[in-house]
Amino acid sequence: MKYSGFNLALQSLFKHRGWQPAWRAAEPRKAYDVVIIGGGGHGLGAAFYLAKYHGITRVAVLEKSWLGGGNTARNTMTIRDNFIYPDSARFHREALKAWRGLSADVNFNVMLSERGMTTILMSDRDLSDARRMINTTAMFGAEHRIIGVDELRRRLPLMDDSERFPVVGGVDHPEVTVARHDAVAWGYARAASRLGVDIIENCEVTDIVLDANGVAGVETSRGRIETRKVGMAVSGHGTQVAAMADVMLPVETVPLQAFVSTPIKPVIDNVVVIRSLNTYFLQTDKGELVMGSVANPYPSFSQQCSSAIPERTLASILQLFPAFERLKLMRQWAGILDLTYDNSPIISKTSTPGFYVDVAGSGGFKTTPFAAKMHADLIAHDRPDPLIEPFSLDRFDTGRLILERASYGNR
Repeated sequence: MKYSGFNLALQSLFKHRGWQPAWRAAEPRKAYDVVIIGGGGHGLGAAFYLAKYHGITRVAVLEKSWLGGGNTARNTMTIRDNFIYPDSARFHREALKAWRGLSADVNFNVMLSERGMTTILMSDRDLSDARRMINTTAMFGAEHRIIGVDELRRRLPLMDDSERFPVVGGVDHPEVTVARHDAVAWGYARAASRLGVDIIENCEVTDIVLDANGVAGVETSRGRIETRKVGMAVSGHGTQVAAMADVMLPVETVPLQAFVSTPIKPVIDNVVVIRSLNTYFLQTDKGELVMGSVANPYPSFSQQCSSAIPERTLASILQLFPAFERLKLMRQWAGILDLTYDNSPIISKTSTPGFYVDVAGSGGFKTTPFAAKMHADLIAHDRPDPLIEPFSLDRFDTGRLILERASYGNR
């Protein structure tokens, strides 16, 4: 059933008892044309685009737990394109544009909201880096501008820029957007299921079956499934899954924490980044302050939280926003961040025929619709679109790295 104002009014007459389940609880078949490992936004999106644009509907999405229960639900929802390496800037620019039509594409409200982002600059070095970022990204259509201290104070009236913490200006990035992360997963799942894709939850992949021609199937906790094409969109344990296909990924995995305060009345209407202190925060529709900072400084697959990162983040925010001192933390969480050596994604074929990977470089949520679309295109045609060709796995052999560590405000 299509979601619409008419159907909403119609169902209200029957006390909303006529709605169908959002997606089918499918049982695994013996064979599929394509198997996608990972039931987050990237995996579900790839399955949806395979069915919609390439006519490949014999697709299974395998999720080891519940749909959208992994890293898709463990992020801070921010979508931006302030990347300065040419290949990376083009990719993230297309990703930002892809978000704008997503709700209509999947017939599901992903709660997209254009908030904008204000970056606080606290040194001449910050200002120099900001000008370089603005001049570079402008060549690819991104919109940024330097704002003065007076305008910054008008935007952020709670900011305390005393002499101890001098503020020299800011950067306005009006196109920064937020979306509801679980709604993205639900929307893709519903749309893919309507096109015939099987979404199989509580189905862990235990091995990838190989033969002389490459991928032959997958072994799962619910039995063996035959297929000649496997797309991996796993965040956090991608290195372990890829190893099942005899593929080594140049990825380091670290925890990334975030936390929220108790709700307050609206005081911030956009995303705020404190550049020198590597800290950011935003206010949700419910009034909570969502805060975060750098990743944990050690590799780990654990989603356990620690106290060091929250303490550092809160201390940084309170230096410029002491009015938040009386707020209490309500909850915290940790996601898993996959980092490549050049801090850029891998969307690529591999040395094992029939095995394709979509591994997010510096955090995957912001690229979800475009990365998923490119992953689906790669699986369908067995060759990369020119926009993602630079993100192939062989760049680590050739040395043509996409060194996005220069990304302004990247975290």
